[in-house]
Formats: sequence, structure tokens, C-alpha cells
Amino acid sequence: MMPARAQDKLGFQRRMRIQRSAEFRCLKETGSRISYGCLTANWGETRKHSHPRLGVITSKRIGSSVTRNRTRRIIREAFRLHQHEIRNPVSIVLVARKSIADKSMREVERDMLKLFERAGLLKDSKQ
Repeated sequence: MMPARAQDKLGFQRRMRIQRSAEFRCLKETGSRISYGCLTANWGETRKHSHPRLGVITSKRIGSSVTRNRTRRIIREAFRLHQHEIRNPVSIVLVARKSIADKSMREVERDMLKLFERAGLLKDSKQ
């Protein structure tokens, strides 16, 4: 169980989101990349922010708009729950793969954590 102070800070505010296309493009061109399960991650170190930031990409290959929106919500929620385990400062863009359409929240969360572990993005992992 987390301390009360940490639980209070589990929000996912606008400042924690990557929204500008230039930032997405920069991470794709200059950042590191790894895939695992239903996700692909592009990430890079950042000195501008003191917290991890997330961008989510869901293409039309995944399915209808309902499926894409559900996918984005699941990815954001998984990130929100584990944001304190990610080392700072880093910006991450998660790209959903077609296989995500049939996965549950728990399966997506497991794939995301394994991907972060392999990439060395977790505080307790070695890189």
C-alpha cells in the first residue's frame, strides 16, 4: 500500500501529456525504441520536466473509434497507476499495436510494465 501522499499524486494532469506533434516527431526520430506485446515505446530523456510524460498513438488499424478511445483510456490509466515507478525525467510515446484490441486492462498493464522494464525505464531497473 502506498503512503497517503503518493496516492494523492496519482493524477494525470495536462502537463504530463505529450500533445504537440513536434514532440511526437522528435521522440520518434531521436529517441530509443522498443516493442513488447501489444505496445511499442519511443522514449527520450528530457531536462525540461521533473515528471515522466506520456503520449499515446492509436491508428485506425486497431479498429473503430470506440476501440481506439478505449485503448487510449486503458493505456493512460495503466501509466497513471505506475507513474511513480518510472524514472525521471523521461518522455514516452506508446504506440498501440493491432493486438491490443482484444486485451484487458490487466494484460495491457502487464505488457506496459514489461516493456518499461526491458527499456530500463523503471526506477529499480538497471540500464
